Amino acid sequence: MRDPLIATEDLADRLAEGGVRVVDGSWFMDGRDARSAWRDAHIPGAVFFDLDAVADRTSGLPHMLPQPELFAREVGDLGIAENDHIVVYDQAGLFSAARVWWTFRAMGALRVQVLDGGLPKWRSEGRRLDSGVSSRPAALFQARLRGTLIRTFDEVTHDLGAGGQIVDARPAARFRGEAPEPREGLRSGHMPGARSLPYTELLNSDGTMKTASDIRRLFDAAGVDPERPVTTTCGSGVTAAILALALARLGNETAAVYDGSWAEWGSRADAEVVTGPA
Repeated sequence: MRDPLIATEDLADRLAEGGVRVVDGSWFMDGRDARSAWRDAHIPGAVFFDLDAVADRTSGLPHMLPQPELFAREVGDLGIAENDHIVVYDQAGLFSAARVWWTFRAMGALRVQVLDGGLPKWRSEGRRLDSGVSSRPAALFQARLRGTLIRTFDEVTHDLGAGGQIVDARPAARFRGEAPEPREGLRSGHMPGARSLPYTELLNSDGTMKTASDIRRLFDAAGVDPERPVTTTCGSGVTAAILALALARLGNETAAVYDGSWAEWGSRADAEVVTGPA
């Protein structure tokens, strides 16, 4: 099993050797311009992956997984092939990079890792940063959709009825229905049978991910067996991928993400919503 995380010192060594493809996968919930922030400062050679642009814009839901053809074209234009060693980071520490990691894996990339601690840790260590626009010669990315990593509304509904494991990365107050959703028009609460594990509990104060033993303890406390199939969910499919990343650290590399997440479930009249603890 390959660790889905890579340390800053290891990435620095890889950059010196050449051959690694670095991707800034930043996305801000408050609407800040992540592309501009990438232009201002990025890890040398890093290209920018736009979660909102490389997406299915016909669904009416935020940053849904794109069609493989669109993904292959956009990522190929970034100079990335499916057999490259790809390292994704974000400007928050560990937030949206996990979603980009999951997206690349769902599209058939063979070797993708997330930079543990992201740009803040890289910067705090005084490592080199570039500005402006980085680009590479175009490459051929042969996308092959790995459908087992993705769950739809109908599949999640079936899984819940069959006793499947669904774990929610949203803050506990939103899961319990005590806090409103940040997106208008969504009911508060959670799916019946879902478990709660806020993604922030998996992270250290410096934005790095906790140890495998701590991660296992947190999933156990949430009532989730990492050895069994798991589907992760959140507000819009971004932080759900942090749970999938954590599960991959424990050896469960097939954990799926409910792509529509609460943006879909909470808006549908035919979706049952409950409140209170799990």
